[in-house]
Amino acid sequence: MKRMRNRSYFAMIIAAGLVFGFVIFAIRYYADGKKWVMLQADQSVFNQGVLDKGVLTDRNGVVLAAAGNGTFSYANDASVRKACLHVVGDYGGNIGTGALSVFSYKLAGYNMVNGLASLSGKGGTVKLSVDSRLNVTALNALRGRKGAVLVSNYKTGEILCMVSTPTYDPNTKPDLSGTAYDGVYINRCIGATFTPGSVFKLITLAAAIENIPDLKDKTFTCSGSTQVGGDTVICTGKHGSQNIEQALANSCNVAFSDISQELGPGKIYDYADKFGFLDSLNVSGIKTAAGNIDKGPAGTSYLSWMGIGQFNDLISPIAMLRYVSAIANDGVAQEPVLLKGQSGGTARLLKSDTAEEIKEMMAYNVSAEYGQGNFPNLKICAKTGTAELGDGTSNAWFVGFLNDGDNPLAFTVVIERGGGGLANAGPVANAVLQAAVAKS
Repeated sequence: MKRMRNRSYFAMIIAAGLVFGFVIFAIRYYADGKKWVMLQADQSVFNQGVLDKGVLTDRNGVVLAAAGNGTFSYANDASVRKACLHVVGDYGGNIGTGALSVFSYKLAGYNMVNGLASLSGKGGTVKLSVDSRLNVTALNALRGRKGAVLVSNYKTGEILCMVSTPTYDPNTKPDLSGTAYDGVYINRCIGATFTPGSVFKLITLAAAIENIPDLKDKTFTCSGSTQVGGDTVICTGKHGSQNIEQALANSCNVAFSDISQELGPGKIYDYADKFGFLDSLNVSGIKTAAGNIDKGPAGTSYLSWMGIGQFNDLISPIAMLRYVSAIANDGVAQEPVLLKGQSGGTARLLKSDTAEEIKEMMAYNVSAEYGQGNFPNLKICAKTGTAELGDGTSNAWFVGFLNDGDNPLAFTVVIERGGGGLANAGPVANAVLQAAVAKS
């Protein structure tokens, strides 16, 4: 009897070990299964280290890239190839954040249940959320300038347009050594950060709405500059007496200097952090560039410039797209995604009342200052930014959304050293939005 009991214990130990081993294997398979089956030495999937399976399309089925039997091809249209270069990537692997690299396991036909179910077939078809037609529109509107253009559906999070420049045609790759192609392998939409200038005032504004009780009753007087800590904070104009709505429309540095001093560096920093501007975001498995905000000491002009969007502020275009999407969507951000029909989850960034107040002010920006005629037939809410870079040039920003239930579109445009935001980035946004609305 004692021997049988010992044997039972021993059998139970073996069984427990097997169960434990299976659990560990399942966890590892879930975490690393893609890596196990995507070994570049596997010649049934790779050809000399290059993925040799799968078809990549835009949301409408336009083929953006295809591989099989040692043949690698891109879109038929040269404009599409250039406009979609950074979102697609290249078979040479130069653009690591492109879909050909990030979704290689899907293109190979991998799934968790069957592994490489289509091992002997042509691989999988991956449909991106982007519309190649909108990408071409954005590329044309940029007119050779370096920058980034993003448009998304703020109800679903799907990115409909993602264009980064400079770019090139992967079929006829030119000599990329010139300065015109600086950073050509970087997707500026997700892999770069920029001085934001006055679009950052949307962050400072949210902190002010929720932490300065009498904000709506305050009057801000601008005579063109203000003295802070022995330094001069210069404004772009002399705006006189104004309320907060007018101060945002005027993009008044004096008003936002006062607000920044009242909030303090910690509060502004915390709101930027809460809104995801300091984090690396996850866009369908792609890690984006994290921003940076240095705290300007209280009572100094550095704090004023911090809240205005200068000082050492750096933000990513995709983070700004996510933020303005949340303002449009009752304070809730649908996390941005690059696969059609995919859901990235949600995150509440703003209180509903705060989002509504900012939305109304952004609509007022357009009607009072930007000119609705510059955006015909668009129910647009926006904020400009002209971010000075210290060398006499500035980044041009234009961000916002359509307050339109039939066209729930959010957008972010930034042009490197592009000059004024409204004059330069505004027309790019208008061109892409007009094309998007016309198709819907």
